[in-house]
Amino acid sequence: MLNKLRRFITPLAVEQRTVVLIGTQVTYTLKRTSRRRSIGLRIDNHGLTVNMPLRASEKWLHEVLQDKAHWVVKKLENWQAKKPISPQWRDGQSLFFIGEVITLRVVVSLFATPPLLNGKQLFVHVTDDANQALIEQTVTQWYQREAKSLFKECVAHYAPLMNVAPRMVKLSSARTQWGSCTTRGDVRLNWQLIKMPLHLIDYVVVHELAHLIEMNHSTAFWRVVEIACSDYAKRRRELKQWQISPS
Repeated sequence: MLNKLRRFITPLAVEQRTVVLIGTQVTYTLKRTSRRRSIGLRIDNHGLTVNMPLRASEKWLHEVLQDKAHWVVKKLENWQAKKPISPQWRDGQSLFFIGEVITLRVVVSLFATPPLLNGKQLFVHVTDDANQALIEQTVTQWYQREAKSLFKECVAHYAPLMNVAPRMVKLSSARTQWGSCTTRGDVRLNWQLIKMPLHLIDYVVVHELAHLIEMNHSTAFWRVVEIACSDYAKRRRELKQWQISPS
């Protein structure tokens, strides 16, 4: 039995390394596996990952890294620029709300009251202005209330135009998706969409409502999206510039 199992186990060795590429020190994850026949490079939000054959030589690895040096450094810079920055939850912090930059105003008060948006300033009354976790929680709850109200309006506007009727619309806190739709007709929209410009919120709403007709991303699906969002391709590209902030 053990001999049979061994045939399905793929040897894998993982280690962290550092290399200098065109004058830039790069830390990467090296994965050796017997399943590979070539060296492959992947760059994502985790950084550079190099996959190579289990018994490949160090010389071959060095040659590949140096050959791809400019590509690696440029890609890493692009990922770093797009990486969302966690806000500092204190007075004067800039936040996004429906595509606009607003300023967080933290006010110390004996009693905590709901946040109030006045012009481009969000006033948050808390008992301890040094408690960033409390401020974050208060602002997040405000975002979610605003999101729930706005998403309801958007769905009420677009659903009749597309001749669909979702069973229910819920807020989502997903880390990787702006929205989703189930076969039962439940639409989920990430509350962090409330930070985006309205035309991008509209696009995500239309996108998920279209799944009530086409549960795929086929040509037929995009035709449904186009009914309510003729410039969906442009909005889709713009959406990729936004990332879900870490919690």
